[in-house]
Amino acid sequence: MELDEVETFEKGHGRRERRRLQASTRLANHLNWPGVAQVCRLERIRWEKGRETTEIAYAITSVPRAQADAAQLLEWWRGHWGIENRLHWVRDVLFGEDACRIRTGNAPHVLSGLRNAAINLLRSLGHRQIAQTLREHACRVDLLLARLGILKQ
Repeated sequence: MELDEVETFEKGHGRRERRRLQASTRLANHLNWPGVAQVCRLERIRWEKGRETTEIAYAITSVPRAQADAAQLLEWWRGHWGIENRLHWVRDVLFGEDACRIRTGNAPHVLSGLRNAAINLLRSLGHRQIAQTLREHACRVDLLLARLGILKQ
């Protein structure tokens, strides 16, 4: 089977969306890309407020068809954006990244790295509610320093 296809349809939040992912092994031998096993085409058609929009995205993967068919690839693709959106929301809304006025030199990259490190540290300590944890630590710096191992509790 060279071409595999899956289609999903969802309704919610005042919109309808149809996704069709086509995965093919036919082009893998013709691409100058190491390890490519499948080429994917994702078509998203969204109907919202009486308007229709269509987006098409392409991807390649090193995962062979035996390990991931079109349905699995679509599930991974959607999961990736969920993680991506969740991280960006935390960085922007909770840490105010977009409102930050620092824009020159290496400072924006350094601050972005510190934000990511803080988020990953909190999650590794088992905190799932980042906003609540930030509020808790804003009033209790001693607790924060103790959890980081800088002060003894």
